[in-house]
Amino acid sequence: MCRAVEAGTGLAGYHGGMADAFRQSTDYQFMAGGQWVAHPGNIIDYDVEIIEPRDPIMAGLPHRFPYRSEQYYIHVDPSNEVLAITRFTGAHAPWIAGAIMPVVWKRQHGLGRVFYSSLGHVGKEFDLPEMRTIFTRGLQWAARRAATPSHQLGQTQWQAADALARRVVNRPPPHRRRGR
Repeated sequence: MCRAVEAGTGLAGYHGGMADAFRQSTDYQFMAGGQWVAHPGNIIDYDVEIIEPRDPIMAGLPHRFPYRSEQYYIHVDPSNEVLAITRFTGAHAPWIAGAIMPVVWKRQHGLGRVFYSSLGHVGKEFDLPEMRTIFTRGLQWAARRAATPSHQLGQTQWQAADALARRVVNRPPPHRRRGR
């Protein structure tokens, strides 16, 4: 997978499916941009704060929105381009009180684009417009597609983004595609 991304294949993922995968592979962790550590308090209420509102993935979304899920504590690569963060209160782990943690980031890995969001513990979270918009646009960015305006992201667009994600995951590396 790392070689495919280095060669130009896009990769987008969310929650533990990407941040808690291939724990023994340092190469994967470098590519993904981080590794999950814990979610103190399990399912809790917290805020997501967008810190790059001009980025096409985040454009038009509220500066801050409430979220209920696992608040991920992650070891992160400082070269990630962080788009959204969360702040730990310390209520469930006093030693991290005040810690600022990336929630959404993107990065280049070789010729490929990598997008990650820690949001999405349960499928119902995709019903939240902010989460769905961020993830859909992140998929589009990784696949080198234009971002869809948030007001156009209804169920049909989400199904299209899901289909796009499946094509991206199953797409051969650029050097093996027809016509190249």
